[in-house]
Amino acid sequence: MSLSVIMFNGSPRPNGNTALCLRRIQERLERAAIAAEIVPLAELRVEPCTGCGGCRGKRRCVQEDDLNGLLAKMLAAGGIIIGSPTWFGSVTSWVKNLIDRAGFVARMNDHLFKHKAGTPVIAARRGGAVQVYNQIMSFFAINHFFMVGSSYWNFAFGLHPGEAAGDAEGMQTMDDIADNMAFLLRALESAPRI
Repeated sequence: MSLSVIMFNGSPRPNGNTALCLRRIQERLERAAIAAEIVPLAELRVEPCTGCGGCRGKRRCVQEDDLNGLLAKMLAAGGIIIGSPTWFGSVTSWVKNLIDRAGFVARMNDHLFKHKAGTPVIAARRGGAVQVYNQIMSFFAINHFFMVGSSYWNFAFGLHPGEAAGDAEGMQTMDDIADNMAFLLRALESAPRI
């Protein structure tokens, strides 16, 4: 099991509250000697899934865009964190395309993500965060992930860039996510392979 985490920022705002939360987790993971990379999905091209089934047995998608590079990062990492702001009570289209496509490829290829650690991170102005959390958590649940919890649901609240830093409970939640992810990755590293 790799002691590394790939983190996806599903917000188009490079300095928004989703990015702030992910950077806080990244810094804490790196202090714990866990490599962590943040990938800004809005800077990439990941088209919607067509449900064609062409990925079966190939371990990659037949569409030619940035998804296969992201799959390689996901397969190399021990942990995956998917961050999204709350848009109309849902994930952003960048996150939706990632989880649909990566999930389909994984399921058509003997559950490629089996026994990896995963968790969502949600930024919200006020409401809708539970639905976003559940959407991303459903991706982890159906793909054999070990899911990382925290001291509260994985939310931080703020509207304007940087406001989430003032959410003390949200920031503590991000710290706890990082600590729990690091603990689980170390436990998985020494666990016998099934």
